[in-house]
Amino acid sequence: MENHKTPFSLCLDTKDVVIVKPSKPTPSEILSLSTIDNDPNINILCQTIYVYKANHDLTNDQKDPACVIKEALSKALVYYYPLAGKITTLDDGKLGINCNGDGVPFLESNANCELSSLHYLEGIDVPTAQKLVFDNPSQDQTSPHPLVFKVTKFLCGGFTIGMGLSHSVCDGFGASKFYRALVELASGKNEPSLKPVWERERLIGKSYLKEEETFKFLIDKTSLATSPFLPTKEISHECFNLNGDTIKMLKMKLMKESGDDNNVMKESFTTLETLGAYVWRSKVRALKLNKDGKTMFCLAIGVRKVLDPPLHEGYYGNAFVASNVVLKVKELNEKPLFEVVKLIKESKKLALNNEYIRNSINMLETMRKGKIKIEGTGASLVLTDWRQLGLLQEVDFGWKSSVNIVPVPWNMFGFVDLCLFLPPSNLNPSMKGGVRIFVSLPKDSMAKFKEEMEFLKVMKVDEDI
Repeated sequence: MENHKTPFSLCLDTKDVVIVKPSKPTPSEILSLSTIDNDPNINILCQTIYVYKANHDLTNDQKDPACVIKEALSKALVYYYPLAGKITTLDDGKLGINCNGDGVPFLESNANCELSSLHYLEGIDVPTAQKLVFDNPSQDQTSPHPLVFKVTKFLCGGFTIGMGLSHSVCDGFGASKFYRALVELASGKNEPSLKPVWERERLIGKSYLKEEETFKFLIDKTSLATSPFLPTKEISHECFNLNGDTIKMLKMKLMKESGDDNNVMKESFTTLETLGAYVWRSKVRALKLNKDGKTMFCLAIGVRKVLDPPLHEGYYGNAFVASNVVLKVKELNEKPLFEVVKLIKESKKLALNNEYIRNSINMLETMRKGKIKIEGTGASLVLTDWRQLGLLQEVDFGWKSSVNIVPVPWNMFGFVDLCLFLPPSNLNPSMKGGVRIFVSLPKDSMAKFKEEMEFLKVMKVDEDI
């Protein structure tokens, strides 16, 4: 994300905060969140920026984007009324939503430049990106707003939408459903094509009765690998572009290496599995984790359709579990990479049955009761895949679809354990079928990670990796 240095300081002329309320009366009630929603690791505001080019086909009397979005937001909040409330802590210590129709804080800014001078945010540096979002403005931090907005208009007629959404209330799929509803209403529809449902009671876990006996971590903390670069306050955030050809080459190479062994499986390697294995190993090498320590690959797996019965399509809460692979650093470094890919493939299958999902939710409930929070140590890679969310398609409300989507770094697992796979922006045709890999690492270890990523781009099929 720091590939381009902004050539000048972005200056914004920002108006006062406006509170956008639902356009019609909404239920006044307290709603409980699910066990997954209550995971303390995701109790953060996730900030994402959507980038729109100017639409010169529009007539001059077209409303400005801030007005269009504000109006659409007011209508969307009738359906997604919990997002107009406040996050609160209930008597049992769990999080809930006080649906009081308080409304959503909304900021409007004017920038001193054209979007093209910021490369449409491709490779934007973090301090500049942070200017385009609205940090949670609640004075009372015990009951923050679950949703905040900032619209920034540029001299060219293009604009950005900075959306901050509580991860405790929505996961990526939930956020994309809400955003799509917003866009539909902005484009003139009377109601969203998909109505939201709450149903958080479907994903409530039970704590183990004797947690000190039954509860076990996947990895004993004392056996976790450690990095000489951690702890540190100097974190670098970068986004790496890998095109479709590079990914294809890596897959072919690993399939070839797996030879007959793979015929038994009669399955190919997916982009997620292949790149996941490569990025995990690259990260471990960049952090110089100690060889005898253990490292974990942790993939967020969506369970909306896997549950029996499946969750309603309009469910917008968190609905994922982790599938995990644990290896010693030495093993990860020395094993052929195709074997690591197969371990990831197997762990994904394991996560797709109801017993595993229920056990995972029960474990989260036990951890919540025991006030156990997993800290970021660098020993784990927590991977989230945004490529299936459809956030760069089908979201046209008069300005054609967004050309880019940029996550502002989230302080989840201390930044360093989290990795996002993003769809390529719509700016570079050669990236079709490619992936953007967003990582946060200690500043001093980033050069080695870059080296690993660069090697992938020049690798030959018959070369060792």
